[in-house]
Amino acid sequence: MRVQFERYRIDIFAELYMTLSQLSLVNFKNYASANLFLDANVNIFTGLNGQGKTNVLDAIHYLTGCKSYFNPIDSQNIRHGEDFFVVEGVFDHGDGADKLYCGVKKGAKKVFKKNKTEYERLADHIGKYPSVMISPYDKDLISEGSELRRKFMDGIISQYDHKYLDDLIQYNKVLKQRNSLLKYFWENRRFEPDSLEVWDIQLIDLAERIHEKRRLFVDEFMPLFREHYDAISGGAETVEIRYQSHLGGASFEEVLKESLEKDRRSSYTNVGTHKDDLKFEIGDGHPLKKFGSQGQQKTFLIALKLAQFDAVKQHTGKTPLLLLDDIFDKIDDERVGHLMKLVSDHNFGQIFITDTHSERIAAIFDGISDSVKIFNVIGGEIDEP
Repeated sequence: MRVQFERYRIDIFAELYMTLSQLSLVNFKNYASANLFLDANVNIFTGLNGQGKTNVLDAIHYLTGCKSYFNPIDSQNIRHGEDFFVVEGVFDHGDGADKLYCGVKKGAKKVFKKNKTEYERLADHIGKYPSVMISPYDKDLISEGSELRRKFMDGIISQYDHKYLDDLIQYNKVLKQRNSLLKYFWENRRFEPDSLEVWDIQLIDLAERIHEKRRLFVDEFMPLFREHYDAISGGAETVEIRYQSHLGGASFEEVLKESLEKDRRSSYTNVGTHKDDLKFEIGDGHPLKKFGSQGQQKTFLIALKLAQFDAVKQHTGKTPLLLLDDIFDKIDDERVGHLMKLVSDHNFGQIFITDTHSERIAAIFDGISDSVKIFNVIGGEIDEP
């Protein structure tokens, strides 16, 4: 059963389906320059490892999310020996076309424009041209700490709820101020809890709003995630995502008071939504990280991202671009078949995919899409068919 997000759902949208028709790169990662005309359905980038296939998908992610999927330091995405990079793209939609520009220069502020008009805040661009990336790097969601799982959750909600994004930005600013004051107390061997109240009041209000929206998100997200996991795995095992938060029981005001002495000793705020986590479980409540096989973990991650696709689409009414980076390693043929059935049965919109085997990927998409365009990537050069 497909779950509808009635709380936020809008019935009429100006832009339901968008495609990236052109992509231009200058000094981006290993590309001196590239100018691509893209297919509205499926675009496949093939070639050996290390040639730059993934970099094309990352350039698309820049246009949709204002940042790299893989490296948060913008200057490190500039081609070696150069001082800047530019990524440009043209998005076609029902009302015409939009030209997006992203420019990064060493030592300067990142510039992002839509139709030659620069954004005052990059946050204003989030959600306008959504995309979902599935990459081998997603394994860090399972193996690394809670920060990445919070970012995953926040990244989805921020696509459709800009008030949430604003609250998140403000929460981090208040948290930084509170931590600075705690550090000042520690360095000066003094402690004035009354001075923390002005930050506590703001932190409590923001944290409670953030927590409530995260809780609602997980409740709505789980049926979508289970549907995709069962479809890809053939219902082979049960899975669960649990939201863990300090705000799950007592009021956050009480939790902050109980943590005050620990905060004083550590000169850091130890409780709050900045410590929230998502627990990934398989079978009878077992941690996926310890008990999930490599194939099960890969299936879990793909289901997470396809559920992200559904969530963004249902909240915004816009069909995200689907970026599939080398996803066919480490999952068996049966699960590949289930995944491809999902692609053929559902409207995933425009797809961009990388693979080292052109024949394999072409065969997979044969009969699924009306049109497929295959690009061969060799050492930062792209051969366009």
